[in-house]
Amino acid sequence: MNKKGNDSQITSTILMIRPVAFKYNTETAINNYYQTPPNKVKNDFIQENALIEFNSCVKTLKDVGIDVIVVEDTLDPPTPDSIFPNNWISFHSDGRIVLYPMFANNRRLERRMDILDLLRNKNFQINEILDYSKFEEEEIFLEGTGSMILDRTAKKVYCALSPRADLTLLNKFCNDLGYTPISFTAYQWSENKRLPIYHTNVLMAIGESFAILCTSSIDDLEEKNKVISELKSDGKVIIDITEKQVNNFAGNALQVKNLRGDKFLILSTTAKAILSEEQIKSIEKSSKILSVNVGTIQKYGGGSIRCMMAEIFLPMNRV
Repeated sequence: MNKKGNDSQITSTILMIRPVAFKYNTETAINNYYQTPPNKVKNDFIQENALIEFNSCVKTLKDVGIDVIVVEDTLDPPTPDSIFPNNWISFHSDGRIVLYPMFANNRRLERRMDILDLLRNKNFQINEILDYSKFEEEEIFLEGTGSMILDRTAKKVYCALSPRADLTLLNKFCNDLGYTPISFTAYQWSENKRLPIYHTNVLMAIGESFAILCTSSIDDLEEKNKVISELKSDGKVIIDITEKQVNNFAGNALQVKNLRGDKFLILSTTAKAILSEEQIKSIEKSSKILSVNVGTIQKYGGGSIRCMMAEIFLPMNRV
């Protein structure tokens, strides 16, 4: 078992990608049951509203002192889900970057090495790039901090296995970066069927002192008890959310801090609206709640604000 590290669980710097052609992605809708088909809604309308929501989110985050690095998306190649960068890249405090294999073909086009050059120019230290994207050739996938919830301090990874989260690759990630894997399977109801949840970060989030978790989505009692036990052993207060709250993206949240060290739990307005007073009080014991409107992005993209933020933990070069 790995020993606990000295890594911080939360960061004050995040990467976000401003969309230029956001729309309903038919390739991801195969197993993302949170996406809603647009029917007669035009793509231009979806993009226009997603852009308004994105810009408002960035302003809200910056206004409270969070460092947001915004990168402009490009029209070519077409990447309808580029607004969710946390799936293809993660940044670590030892200067390592991990690139991930993506389930959908059109999401593989989101990987952009010019973003690494941008970070280097901002004086971030990049020591090594671990590129797992080659596993796409074998139809093996692990979609970053969508598939994995990292407890960076306890050095544990929580992962709901699915077509987008392969156990063998999870174990490789943990071996390469010094984490302990805690895998399980989580389910949701979709058209009267009990189907695997596509990303762990839909039902789970880990902050410094608390964890949001939908325990009822873990059907296997042994797996459920294992996850709860691991969280409690690290002193996490568990905020248990319902499957209805998951459907409103209450689990798709991220705790960050501003440059002064104030802590915020970032979630969508629909997520906050469905939280109970008791759940809100529990969160607010250690973190302010900052809610943002991403209704269009949630509806057609099947992901919420957490998916839009890639946390940057890279060290800075000495000047």
